[in-house]
Amino acid sequence: MNKRLYGKLAVNNIKHNRQFYLPYLLTGILTVAFFYTMLYLNYNPGLDELPFGAVDVKFVLGLGAVIIGFFSVIFLFYTNSFIMKRRKKELGIYNILGMEKRHLAKVIFLETFFSAVVAIGGGLVAGIAFSKLMCMLLYAMIGYHAEIVFYVSESGVVSTILLFSGIFMLTFIYNLFQIQLAKPVELLHGSSQGEREPKTKKLMAIVGIVTLAAGYYMAITVDNPVTAVLLFFVAVILVIIGTYFIFMAGSIAVLKFLRKRKSYYYKKKHFVAVSGLIYRMKQNAAGLASICILSTMVLVVISSTVSMYAGLDDELATRYQGDIGVSIISENPITEGDTLRELVNRTIQQENRSIKEEQGMMTLTFSCISEDGNLVIRKHDDEGDYSSDIIMLRMITREDYEEAYNVRVPELSDHEVVLVTSDGYDKDTITVGDYTYPILQKQHFSSENGHWMDNQVYYMVVNNIEDMAPLYEAQKEIYGKNASSYYYSLYIDIDGNKEEKIACGNAVSAAIGASGMEEGHDGKYYIMIENRAENEDSFRQMYGGFLFLGIFLGILFLMITVLIIFYKQISEGYEDKERFAIMEKVGMSNEEVKKTISAQIRMVFLLPIVTAALHVLAAFPMIRMILAVMNLNNGRLFAYCLLGTIAVFTVIYLLVYKMTSRTYYRIVGHQIG
Repeated sequence: MNKRLYGKLAVNNIKHNRQFYLPYLLTGILTVAFFYTMLYLNYNPGLDELPFGAVDVKFVLGLGAVIIGFFSVIFLFYTNSFIMKRRKKELGIYNILGMEKRHLAKVIFLETFFSAVVAIGGGLVAGIAFSKLMCMLLYAMIGYHAEIVFYVSESGVVSTILLFSGIFMLTFIYNLFQIQLAKPVELLHGSSQGEREPKTKKLMAIVGIVTLAAGYYMAITVDNPVTAVLLFFVAVILVIIGTYFIFMAGSIAVLKFLRKRKSYYYKKKHFVAVSGLIYRMKQNAAGLASICILSTMVLVVISSTVSMYAGLDDELATRYQGDIGVSIISENPITEGDTLRELVNRTIQQENRSIKEEQGMMTLTFSCISEDGNLVIRKHDDEGDYSSDIIMLRMITREDYEEAYNVRVPELSDHEVVLVTSDGYDKDTITVGDYTYPILQKQHFSSENGHWMDNQVYYMVVNNIEDMAPLYEAQKEIYGKNASSYYYSLYIDIDGNKEEKIACGNAVSAAIGASGMEEGHDGKYYIMIENRAENEDSFRQMYGGFLFLGIFLGILFLMITVLIIFYKQISEGYEDKERFAIMEKVGMSNEEVKKTISAQIRMVFLLPIVTAALHVLAAFPMIRMILAVMNLNNGRLFAYCLLGTIAVFTVIYLLVYKMTSRTYYRIVGHQIG
């Protein structure tokens, strides 16, 4: 064959199938542009000049590039396989008319090559053109003000070309196998395969229900953030498996159950609807499950990153308990607390700032394993993972506890304690290691808006510092160099704007350094100083980077969802066109056909978004605890962001459905006109 003919055939095939290729090429261009932009920002030398958080922002952007690259592989393979299925009849005709499979392979190679050139070239042009705008958006989100110089990231261009060239080469190899392994007759009927009635896969349906229920159970019953982080990906995998299995097998099992109920099935509207949905679910179950999973990812990513960014003040307040925080960490009971407090107060007055709130306390905090109500001091890796049984025991003197938390505590004799927990404690004594303490009083605190570990913390109020010494020595003997130290913590809130608070914090740090306290006694202790206002920029940069990544990934997942919906509408349009004609021939009116099919389509398209909403609502407790690890304890804010995201996404989803339905109606023609 003439070599030029291959090229002409490839170009004509793309033009002839433009309703399939245009969305494919457009989304390929956008995916390439997204990937390049993320690499461009990650390699941007301007981010190295960030005063705080440069490493955090670059880590977030690097993670985003990896995620986009991973989903690009899945995304392009899915769309390529759809196009190949729709084109098998066309390729079969070429084969029957005399083109050998090696000739078809050359044509498909050129089609893949042209698609790759358009997608990669167009994506790089778009990415480079909008890179400066994306950089401005990122800088705005992280609160960074600097001059942005336009440049092209050579490393980003090379990495993008290599990745997507590899992806398109893999799609060509996949297409080649599809042609080589198929017979001409199979190619002719390839686009209409699967018209037999689907079998009921009871085992798959049961496995789907069990795995989905297990994922839901993990998410709903998780009781601490450590467990939530460890089990999150396990729960995600279980929910994904359950979703696919239920859509592919469970839905058909339910529909066949309805068909067996003669009183329900043998009514005109039920008869047509149920029988039609059985075939519709068989052919579109995987696509619908993919839409559901992608919709869930959009909802989780957007709501989480928006809530983290919107809750910046809450996160700062959780991480830093005062505008100025000074801690003494020592191997011995700390007696310098009053001296430190006087020095800090005097320095604040010299800076013409007023103290709004102040609290100081000495604590000893170490981890234990809860066993039958007793707290055992043992290394956590001795007998497996104890994450759900870990209790942080925080010892504090009666005097410091009353001052810090404004709570009255009864007089204590030696070895008597007051136990404060969030989940209650039903014994009259508490045993820690080899020591047993009578509990004079039990108090309860709410962890609703407290620190993320509060639901795993026991506060043990003792009479004086000397009562801490036995347990300090006990945990030091077990944990060795990893043992906890005594902490004296001073937290002070002051008046003034951000710059004045930063200046005051720096003055306090300088005063402590000049006093000689920072050197400690023979290296037995050291001092740590924190300034909330000074660290605000670091927090804003990290959470702003997460928001930027969340929006990027949200748009990517939404784009994939839209494309799947679009291809699904096209696929159903060609399949339903023949079904409509048959329905009319057996006596159903055009109005009845229109009403029946419209109801089926609405049901099928609402199923993924409703299921996605159920997924995120079930995951709410687990995601909230994971956000608490990121210092966001404002559950109400996350709930509002989640509900708002669901509402906005639902509107977008319905608009996409309405727009793609027009393509469907154009294909089926007059049957539902």
